[in-house]
Amino acid sequence: MSLTREDVTYVANLARLEFSEDEVTALAEQLGAVLNYAETLSGLDTSKIKATEHVLAVQNVFREDEIKSCLSNEEALANAPESEAGCFKVPRVME
Repeated sequence: MSLTREDVTYVANLARLEFSEDEVTALAEQLGAVLNYAETLSGLDTSKIKATEHVLAVQNVFREDEIKSCLSNEEALANAPESEAGCFKVPRVME
């Protein structure tokens, strides 16, 4: 599958990316090559291959929840650079 310059420009516009004309040409070729390779892979017969979620075998790693004592407010705020009214004080993000 070949990708046109218009396709690359359209996708770049959606992603709010700007490319020079040379970059658009190079990307069209490179992305086209990736799509061609994916098309080649989709043509392979995988009917005898077992479906996997992970490359390595995964065991159940869940454990029972245990109720434990929690930190007091003073312990939680002990290393905080600043606190106010029993809460972490952080710099304002929005104006």
